[in-house]
Amino acid sequence: DLSSCLTPQRGEPTATHTDLQPILTMANTAGSGYAPEAEKADLHTAWDSEALSGLKEPSDGLQEQSASSQPRQWHGHVRRALGLSVALACTAAGGSTWRNRGAARISEEVDVNRVRQLSDDDPNWGCGLLGKIPGITQDGQTTPETQRLIDALKSSSSFNKVSYWNWNLAPQTTPEGETEYISPDFLFMPEHWGAGAVNPEWVRDAGASPFLDSNGQVCNAEMANVFLGMNEPDIQGSCMGNMFGTCLYPCDNAAVAQNDCPTAVLDVSAPPAEPNARGQCNCYEHSQSTGVGFWPLAGCANPQPLPDLWNQEPACVDTVMSQWKQTAATAWSKGYKYLTTPLVAVDIGYAEKFIQRACGCTAPGQCACTDASCGCPVYVGVHFYAFDCRPSEAGGYKAFKERLDGVATLMEKYPFVKGAFVNEVGMLNCAPTEEDPICVPDSGSYPARDVPDFGCPSNPELPNGLASFITQLFELVKNATTSDGRSVVKSFAWFNIDRAGGTYNLRLFGEDGSVNAAGESYMEECRKWGVHEGIAAP
Repeated sequence: DLSSCLTPQRGEPTATHTDLQPILTMANTAGSGYAPEAEKADLHTAWDSEALSGLKEPSDGLQEQSASSQPRQWHGHVRRALGLSVALACTAAGGSTWRNRGAARISEEVDVNRVRQLSDDDPNWGCGLLGKIPGITQDGQTTPETQRLIDALKSSSSFNKVSYWNWNLAPQTTPEGETEYISPDFLFMPEHWGAGAVNPEWVRDAGASPFLDSNGQVCNAEMANVFLGMNEPDIQGSCMGNMFGTCLYPCDNAAVAQNDCPTAVLDVSAPPAEPNARGQCNCYEHSQSTGVGFWPLAGCANPQPLPDLWNQEPACVDTVMSQWKQTAATAWSKGYKYLTTPLVAVDIGYAEKFIQRACGCTAPGQCACTDASCGCPVYVGVHFYAFDCRPSEAGGYKAFKERLDGVATLMEKYPFVKGAFVNEVGMLNCAPTEEDPICVPDSGSYPARDVPDFGCPSNPELPNGLASFITQLFELVKNATTSDGRSVVKSFAWFNIDRAGGTYNLRLFGEDGSVNAAGESYMEECRKWGVHEGIAAP
């Protein structure tokens, strides 16, 4: 993992694309990933090394841009040119002490077996969030308005806590300079964004509270005992920012040699730009991809092997599963009781094939192992976005129901599967697409640029904008059950971020920190879900 070597200190000069090309080539063949703390292992992205192992970047380091490590939401500044030998030396040494410090324990040793034993065997994790939450201080104090939202959301949880995740292994500071503060009322769910094996030094103990965030500061939340799988390997995805929907490939060596590698910028306010004629761009220096499927992976011949993983050469599949087994072994050793499948963007069948491989299944119900000790996921990670503020006409509600029905079928085939973690939910600011949720922003009937708050306007389908959308989604959540009556959805997290990855402004708070109409709807529906699940009093 070279990401820690490449993360610059503030004010340090950054490397050019050309400076990093030799390292990038080596990194991509190494199969690192993206992560915020360290999960973002793209050598081209200044992501934390924690993110590097999971293809989503963490804030403690940086992530290498290959399918093994780059995360999606945060990006850093590329370190000044180091020279390949220095990068290799850093890899051998295990990364920077700065990043490792973020994962250090600050409380008594956690009894990992006790953490597992105390867990409800089939909890409802309830409502959760992504993105910056206003009104919380570094020491976990909250404003009355923010606490009002927290109290509503945690009423849906068996743990009486709000779940939170960020494509990384711990809370972090975003590229925009916003630090994620969460209070003792939160469970943080770590994710390894990429397809590479996570660095054990970056994984906090399950059940730890407090723990150190990616900045080395005390976080008073609790580390959940569920570990999330890699991000959206089932689709090609896109580079985010001002080339979203048009840059679909990272630059190859030929593009770099010909100086034909336009640089994407993550800032949504930047002027639109175009990739080269082959749809390639520099997506690591000032931007990031939507998911791990965008990147190459060491051990696989295809430059984008993950979306069609199960049809790749056997050695490629073995590489991915071997790396996952290593990540799972680390999670188990740290006390994590539960694992999820990769967080799929569209294809529940992808998750099923992953379960079959990870759990050693020879037929439905016939699996060699069915828990985290062998790397077997018991939750199906699912992302869902509707399009263009038209979830009925454009087929969004229908697609969501089909996805939940697919998980229900999986639960019936494999009874150890406990349900779905629907942990990215929102609305895309573009016309519907046939397959992948990747499109050109402002291309639909209700472009965000025409709305003062960049959200969904009131229209015949959504009379109360996004609030109406949230209400209908939860009707589908509550009605999703298996044939034997088990609830399908066990975790639901709203994408509380403004115009990231082609979305509308999905924030639940106004600029003044007050809960907006979408936030009020989310609060109400989470309360109702808690009552429906027998967790909260009517």
